[in-house]
Formats: sequence, C-alpha cells, structure tokens
Amino acid sequence: MGTKNELLKKLEDGYKKFSKGQKKLADFIREDYDKAAFLTAAKMGEEVGVSESTVVRFAMALGYEGYPEFQKALGELIRTKLNSIQRMEVTYGRISRGEILSTVLQSDIDKIKLTMSGIDHEAFDMAVDTLLTAKRIYVIGIRSCAPLASFLSFYLNLICENVVAVHTNSSSEIFEQLIRIGEEDVIIGISFPRYSMRTLKALEFASNRKAKVITLTDSIHSPMTLYSSCNLIARSDMASIVDSLVAPLSVVNALVVALCMKRQEEVISTLETLEDIWDEYQVYSKDELNMIGDSVEMPDVSTETPETEEKL
Repeated sequence: MGTKNELLKKLEDGYKKFSKGQKKLADFIREDYDKAAFLTAAKMGEEVGVSESTVVRFAMALGYEGYPEFQKALGELIRTKLNSIQRMEVTYGRISRGEILSTVLQSDIDKIKLTMSGIDHEAFDMAVDTLLTAKRIYVIGIRSCAPLASFLSFYLNLICENVVAVHTNSSSEIFEQLIRIGEEDVIIGISFPRYSMRTLKALEFASNRKAKVITLTDSIHSPMTLYSSCNLIARSDMASIVDSLVAPLSVVNALVVALCMKRQEEVISTLETLEDIWDEYQVYSKDELNMIGDSVEMPDVSTETPETEEKL
C-alpha cells in the first residue's frame, strides 16, 4: 500500500488538538472527501454546522495558505482514489477487532439519528403525494444503490400501478426504458457518493421531458438534486470499506409505509388477491418452514416430480 495521503496524515496527526468545530470538519472530510472537494468554504461550513471563517482558519491551521490551496489538497485526495483498504483505515484505523461490531452498529445508529433530525418532512409528504398521483413510476439506482432501488420497486409494485424498475446494465438500456416518460410520470433516482453519472443523466432525461423527479441522496449539495424538486436526504458513509445505506433504507421503509397508509383498502385487496394466487399456484407451499411450537416442520417434497416442479 502506498504512503498515506498528506492531507489525511495532517488530519490524523492534529486531531487530538483540534477544537470541537475543527473535529467536525475533520470528520466530514474523512467521511465525505469526494463531496468536500467541490464545496466552497461557506457551503462546507453550512454542511458541517460551523461558520465560513472557521473553515478558512481550519485550512490555515493545517498549514495551507488559504482555502483555495486546501481545496486543491482535497482534489488531490480524490485523484489518488483511496482503495478499499485505505478507506477502511481512514474510518476504522484506531479500532481494535473486538470493537468493530459495536462501532459499526453505533455508526449506523448515528446516521439514522442524523437523518431523522435533518430530513425535510414537507419534501417527504410531497414525495408521497407525487407517487400517489403518478401515471407511471420509474425507479433507478446503480451499483451499491441497486438493492435499494430493487427493494423500493418491489413494494411500490404492491401499492401502485405501472412501476418500472429501470435496468441499468448500460446507458442505452436506461434511455430505452425511459423513452415514454412524460409529465404525468415520476422518476425516483437513488445515488450516494460516489455519485453515478448514469443515474444523473437519467434524471436529466426525465426532467427534460417534464416528468417529476424525486431523489434519495445524501446532501442538498449532491449533483442528483440538480433536476429534482423533491429531495429526500439520508446520511451515508463512503469512507469505510462498504457503503452504509442503513439510513437510506429506513427512509425507503417510511415511504412505503406512508403510501400503504394512504392506500390501505387497495393494498389489503392486493395482498388478499396475492394470497389466493400463492395458494392456487403453490408458490410458497414447497418453500416454507412451518413452526410448530419450538420445532420446525419440514415440507414434504417426496411426492414432488420433475413434472410438477416444472409447473411450479
């Protein structure tokens, strides 16, 4: 592994002596360095909750002549593109192996709390109303955000009609699926650092065709908000070896529950219909573990033939 990035070394060496505000800035830079590099001193202060002058003084305290030189160092940090091992070291370098589980879980708890305290309730209500009145709903998320998009699409399909989970294997495939999107439709774009250009282009395409755009992202400064009038902000963590998407998933859950509450009768009817279909076609009959008291009753598959399996 190469030598530690100069800026990260300065942050680590001086951390104990930093003021409370400086520690907030250091934590923000280490966790969201790819976002920090594009912020002005004022925007960074706004993001962290300190004044612009505190940001400038922090840059100078680290040995830089001013904020522009400090921002250049942030750009260099992105260009080095820390590998997974380096990113893990930045976040978890001082943690002993025995503390990893509790530390990671606590970190996720903190992100949910931060999301809960900062989320825009009006934007959330607007997202619910927009989805309820949409003719078609498109959902897009790429790479680590793909499971979130898939999860949301699955439940939206039980609540709303005409839900399209956009397949994202290639840019051309994305635009082919969005070709009929219009002003009566809505697209939900899910993206966290490092932001996906394909997701951004899909939102731009939808916006140009007057479709409503909802984003689930990590900051009002996220490029995903360029084409959106409704932003759901959830905290994530890109500095560790894996993306922490616990808080975004909680927001997705809240969105699904809110929609279910608005359409209780339709959802109940849909679920009753599905139960009948599952029974008729034995969807789950060979794939369930039945609990009887404290023991598990295994399904009897001895009578199942290749022919019946094919029908299932």
